[in-house]
Amino acid sequence: MNDDELAASDGIAIAEAIRAGMISAEEVVESAIARAESLDALLGFQVTSMVATARAPAATVDADAPLAGVPCLIKDHLALQAGVRHTSGSRYLRDFVATADSRIVRQYRAAGLIPIGTSATCEFALLSTAESASHGPCRNPWDPTRTAGGSSGGAAAAVAAGVVPIAHGNDAAGSIRIPASACGLFGLKPSRHRALVPELLSGSPAAGIWSEHVLTRTVRDSAAVLQTRAAGSARALQIGYAITPPTGTPVDAACEEAVDDAVELCARLGHTVAEAKLPGDFAELERAFLILYTAGAAAWLDHWIGVLGHPPRPGDLEPYTDAVVAHGRGFSPAAIHGAMETLEQAEHQIQAFWADFDVFLTPTLAAPPPPLGYFTADPTDPLELLSRDAEFSPFTWYANAVGSPAMSVPLYWNGDALPIGTHFMAAHGREDLLLALAYELENARPWSMHRPVIFGAPPD
Repeated sequence: MNDDELAASDGIAIAEAIRAGMISAEEVVESAIARAESLDALLGFQVTSMVATARAPAATVDADAPLAGVPCLIKDHLALQAGVRHTSGSRYLRDFVATADSRIVRQYRAAGLIPIGTSATCEFALLSTAESASHGPCRNPWDPTRTAGGSSGGAAAAVAAGVVPIAHGNDAAGSIRIPASACGLFGLKPSRHRALVPELLSGSPAAGIWSEHVLTRTVRDSAAVLQTRAAGSARALQIGYAITPPTGTPVDAACEEAVDDAVELCARLGHTVAEAKLPGDFAELERAFLILYTAGAAAWLDHWIGVLGHPPRPGDLEPYTDAVVAHGRGFSPAAIHGAMETLEQAEHQIQAFWADFDVFLTPTLAAPPPPLGYFTADPTDPLELLSRDAEFSPFTWYANAVGSPAMSVPLYWNGDALPIGTHFMAAHGREDLLLALAYELENARPWSMHRPVIFGAPPD
């Protein structure tokens, strides 16, 4: 396999080539490091290079591991790596170096993955972008003037550009699926408690809405990391769909067209597709979700104050983060408990929906990825950014609220050649059903044939 082939290959293919003796893990890792160094200057997806620590495991990789020798990136949020700087996109944590690996990192290493760096996010992973005052902007390989989405935007940009086939992300309101949509990737959020809850979120009000997983170019790579087999694909599914979110947020015409296209494709594949409406009081659920989201940000900051031994100094936090934390501190324990109960009620209410439908289909986002700077807060009203973010991604948070698995699938590109993701959600624990549908869609519409303007090597 040459460098171009490695950039275009998925993790399964690379691991198979290593096991077959076609290429060594050291060669694979060196090729990925070279791409990371050349493309990061254009895209800004990497926070900390791990060149020094990536070479040793490549030389001693267990060839029997399912993803033996496959290079990856670890998101610079929640997932700690011993001896590696961890900033969560914040100037406040600029000098923090972890002393031990997080469980998710140990799990990935055991599967054979080799981290070569950490990927960019926004401060504390609070927005649908990977721009931060600490690191700067992460750019979209399809159009470098636009955001790669977020908060796992660095992961998405690196995978879309062919630097690595697999990159870790986490998702509390869409942070895997949003950048997957923006960068033309497959992004799956597992069910609540399906994946490990990060140790750093233990006891946090937001622990129940967080999921850890990866962004990939192929469905099989995502399934391999999750260690889940797809359900048999012979059964025709009952698919409900909606184009307008329950909040009434306007949806861009291209996102509507993406759903129309997916509806036609699913029907052509033998599934029954019908318009549907999710149950429940969405205004109440959204208020409860916001309580847990912002209270979780406050708890996250309190954790780091305890670790570092001092509060943030002036200028350490961005205005938006400051405002979100202050908002989250305003909720009493009773209010937080009530919000958790509201989410539990919503999870119970949706069971009636799953009695009639196997899958719920919507746009992933309400618009294509916006220009860089769109998610910059107004210093005079930083919380206005909450509304702007919610208008951009009004669909994804619901799956976090009710604990359902959900995925963004790259089935459509708009007139500007920008990817537009389509969102599918299923009942709790039915990742197998989503993966079976994803394989079917991938076979019918092989999206990995699409290439962004920045891929594999810097353009001439």
